[in-house]
Amino acid sequence: MKKLFLLYFLCFAAISFGQTANAVIDKINAKLIAVKDYTVNANINANIPMIKIMPSNVKIYFKQKDKFKIESKGIVIVPKQGFTELNSFISNKSKYTAVFGENAVIGKVQTRLINIIPNEGTGDIVLAKIWVDVAKSVIMKSQITTLSNGTVNVDYTYGDQISRGLPSIMKFEIDVKKFKIPKSVASDINKSSADKKKASANQKTKGIITITLSNYKINTGLSDALFVKKKN
Repeated sequence: MKKLFLLYFLCFAAISFGQTANAVIDKINAKLIAVKDYTVNANINANIPMIKIMPSNVKIYFKQKDKFKIESKGIVIVPKQGFTELNSFISNKSKYTAVFGENAVIGKVQTRLINIIPNEGTGDIVLAKIWVDVAKSVIMKSQITTLSNGTVNVDYTYGDQISRGLPSIMKFEIDVKKFKIPKSVASDINKSSADKKKASANQKTKGIITITLSNYKINTGLSDALFVKKKN
């Protein structure tokens, strides 16, 4: 048993330690760049203190490099941190320095932490951390700290699109006090002074947004016109 464990550790070390942090990110980027566009169905379930948002089914469209659109009949909250913003950020290595951190087991997956430190004046992201399944070149967890929305933690679960680096479930943890909630939703928090008292007494400041993704349609040649906002 000890010999098997040692063999596993040596194999993982050979994969992980035998390459730089940038080389690991290069393999992640190679998967993501190969996905020129996609359409996917998404079920969004938001559990945010003091806000009532019913689960919703939406359709999400994406096209390289940063075109993103949601079709929905109601109000939805989809944090771009960890969804499209992180992918776009790590694709440009001139914007940051990547440094290995410690190993960690997430679920049953052995991962390697990479700290991504933005160069001065490169945008909203202050610091990003990604825990990578090095063997499969996918991000299992991310922690993104931004100037505008505080820190957002994301857990990724993969299904039949793991070879393309596309998750089947994304679980976001947001800091409600710092995260920018859409105005139409945030207004519900301030309806009355009684609500304000309850909000101040409420110790729960973390919100959870779970997005379940299914029925990916990849590289179908989505038109740029699809992403143009319609004028009212």
